[in-house]
Amino acid sequence: MLFALIVITAGCSLEKKSAFNRYMQNLTAHYNILFNAKEIVRLKQESYAASFIDNYNDILSVYQDTTLQSATPDKDLELAIAKANNIITIKEQSHYIGDAYLVLGKANYLEGNYFNAVEYFSYVIRSFPKSKNLLREALLWKTRTLMYLNKLSEAKPVIDTAIQTINPKKRIYADIYATKLQYDIDVQDYVDGEEMAAKAVRYCRDKTQRLRWTFILAQLQELNNKPAEASKNYNQIAKSNALFEMAFNASLNLIRIKDTQNGIKINRIGELISLLKNPNNKEFKDQIYYQVAQIYMADKNVDDAIKYYNLSLRATIKNQNQKGLSYLRLSEIYFKNKADYLRAKKYYDSTLTTLPTNYPGYLSIQKKGNNLQLLADRLQLITREDTLQALARMDERTRAALIDKMVSDEILQQQAVANAAAVKAVGNNGGLQASSFSGGSFYFDNATAVGQGYTDFKQKWGNRKLEDNWRRSNRASSDITANSANSTQGNDPDAPINQAQDNKTTLTAAGYRKQLIQGLPLTPDLLAASNLRVYNAYVDIGNFYRDILDDKKEAIATYELILRRFPDNPNIAAVYYNLYRLYGELDQAKSDQYKNKLLKDYADTPFAKIISDPDFAKKLNDADAEFTQAYNVVFDLYAHKQYNEVIACVPELLKLYPGNKLSAQLYYLQAISAGHYEKAGPFSDSLKSILNRFPNDRLISPLITQHLTYINANQAELMARNVVLADEDPDEIPFTLAPDMQEQASYRRPLRPGGIISQPVVNAPDNKQVTVTTQPVQPSKESLPGQPVIKHPFVSAVFSMRDSANYYFVINVSSSTTNLSSSRFGVGQFNRANFQGKGIKHLLKDVEPDNQLIYVGRFPTLAGVKDYARQIIPLLPDIMKVPVDKYSFFIITKENLDKLADKKTMDSYINYYQNNY
Repeated sequence: MLFALIVITAGCSLEKKSAFNRYMQNLTAHYNILFNAKEIVRLKQESYAASFIDNYNDILSVYQDTTLQSATPDKDLELAIAKANNIITIKEQSHYIGDAYLVLGKANYLEGNYFNAVEYFSYVIRSFPKSKNLLREALLWKTRTLMYLNKLSEAKPVIDTAIQTINPKKRIYADIYATKLQYDIDVQDYVDGEEMAAKAVRYCRDKTQRLRWTFILAQLQELNNKPAEASKNYNQIAKSNALFEMAFNASLNLIRIKDTQNGIKINRIGELISLLKNPNNKEFKDQIYYQVAQIYMADKNVDDAIKYYNLSLRATIKNQNQKGLSYLRLSEIYFKNKADYLRAKKYYDSTLTTLPTNYPGYLSIQKKGNNLQLLADRLQLITREDTLQALARMDERTRAALIDKMVSDEILQQQAVANAAAVKAVGNNGGLQASSFSGGSFYFDNATAVGQGYTDFKQKWGNRKLEDNWRRSNRASSDITANSANSTQGNDPDAPINQAQDNKTTLTAAGYRKQLIQGLPLTPDLLAASNLRVYNAYVDIGNFYRDILDDKKEAIATYELILRRFPDNPNIAAVYYNLYRLYGELDQAKSDQYKNKLLKDYADTPFAKIISDPDFAKKLNDADAEFTQAYNVVFDLYAHKQYNEVIACVPELLKLYPGNKLSAQLYYLQAISAGHYEKAGPFSDSLKSILNRFPNDRLISPLITQHLTYINANQAELMARNVVLADEDPDEIPFTLAPDMQEQASYRRPLRPGGIISQPVVNAPDNKQVTVTTQPVQPSKESLPGQPVIKHPFVSAVFSMRDSANYYFVINVSSSTTNLSSSRFGVGQFNRANFQGKGIKHLLKDVEPDNQLIYVGRFPTLAGVKDYARQIIPLLPDIMKVPVDKYSFFIITKENLDKLADKKTMDSYINYYQNNY
């Protein structure tokens, strides 16, 4: 009893705040718990660094941060976290609480729990600002964590704060400059990065880390066009006791960047090939071959480049990044240089299966591979049209001779492909046929037989090492890659095209000759049509690079090529605008050049107007605002009966915004506009074409089906008309602009866009200022479909449920300046397609000061209006041509609708609606 009492008394005494207790807690916290926790974190960092795989084809990572990838928590790091928590909860009087939180941040960072890590580092920064070492470390680790989260804008002020803590009179920590170096690499600021790398190297006390940062410094100097300084640093690493792989890559880069030495031209390829003789470089042959291929490619020796890229692929042992890069370079060659799009697609597929998903530019490569067909089709069209135009410019004798040669080459190529496919089929189906071998009788003297045997072995067993038990798939030392069971032609970029596939497209000599002759643009009209096809193809390619791949440089190159080749094209303002926008982030001088051309020579176009109104984009809040406004401009033209303008603008708008959600509606507007100039036959064909193109469009397809039914039922009458649609016809066909909208459609001044429409200007009434208002509370969508919900009866002195025979569905637009004619047109389209003949109309009501209501009805029952709501709500994003945060919807009776007069009554009704419907 006495012993227990002593222990309890001692334990309680240690919880009291006293100098002795603080001393004991500091002692045990520092030399026991904290030391062990820090040691766990340090050893874990070293183990991660040891397993880190460097990619020497890119700028090295400043830190070797291989973080935990498993969903299972790391037991060592969890132990460090537990020890740190012990200090925080038990040793609260010690001076090491901040250190414990720092350990928590580092452990979470290494486990990949970046958001938790940020919070711990932020807590240290806020709570321990006077502890310089803690503050410095927390700032650096927070910066690194934010960079891993790709929050570069948030990381910048943190690392800047860390730099400000540097005291030149005291010890300078290299990690500050090293962390800023990683930030500069991430944002591609290589000039500042070079300065940070030099400082990190200067103040670094760890020899291994200093060599690593010296290598990065050399890489940045190379990027900054300082080959002499880069060579000096690479040479220093090559002669040091750095890791063999780093020293080898330094030597490799040294050879690659050499140009002249002592005034004598260096044979860089010779020096690289000489590295192959060193047996220590066996594992690096793939990199050597790759560098040789790069040199050949820079010299535009494409065939030799292909040869060495393939040698690099075959020499790869373990470096999958290098293999992926070789695949990537081959895919680019076959796409851009060889125009062999099928083979290029296979190489892109191989690239994606080889490179890691976090490889820089992986998503761009993936997009290009997945969408290769679009680029391939357009480039094939351009190549064909250019060839035909070149043939058309020749005299008949020269043209005939060249066509003969082209036909002969085409047939030979088809035969070669077919033969290769046959050989491949034989190799896949059967073993070696002695009759096909040439050479000596001994097997290994026969190169063909050996090659065939190697191919068959590889297809069956994969890339297995020659070792004991090589047949066993589960042996410990196995190095099996892909088995031939799955090693089909589709996985081998070099495999010939399937013969059966070829037979579908094989042309006879006469057929190919006929195609060439019939395609010759021998008249001015045919030449103009050919040029238009080429122009449209280039526009599609430029838009593809701009919108799909987000490749600004390729998009710029394409648009500038359009300017050079088609300097008088009618849509030059659109091209200038695209270049102005694309150069904005790359070259401000060039951006200003195109902007000034646009403002000077094309001041009346929407492009110039959007530049003149810099606040335009800020007035719009949703991602589709640009296109929605452009659509509204086209609809204004339609509403003002400028049908020719609509017909001309729709294709250009579709080119600027390919794949947009309103494509079917644009084609529909174009067809209706064309109906004012053509007979019923062509008009009907246009509608059928839209229906075939957009069979699943829930708004337009039902509407067009109804139109075609109407046309078929009144065919004799409509065929007799000179034009199928006539504005002055009192018995107007019921799929044009409704008479009750004619006055509303004139809300805005008509615009006359010059060609392609990109970002039209907001056109508000001349005496009103555009304002952005707060949106009313969004009504609950769940109440509309009639799901069982708990109601909270709400009694209002203004609104009631008495009127149970007159219901309306209301779309509330929280802007008094927005023209709703195009949105109302969409509502009308929906009503005609789904509620034809039911007496439903859509009207407009203003509620001061900032609301416009499109109300649809009348519905005699609540069930009827709810059924309407269930059908139209999913289509509202396509129907409404206003930003999504600017409209809401609700159900209301006629009696209550008449009471909506201002914002106060609107807000009151929303509250009433949410509690009663």
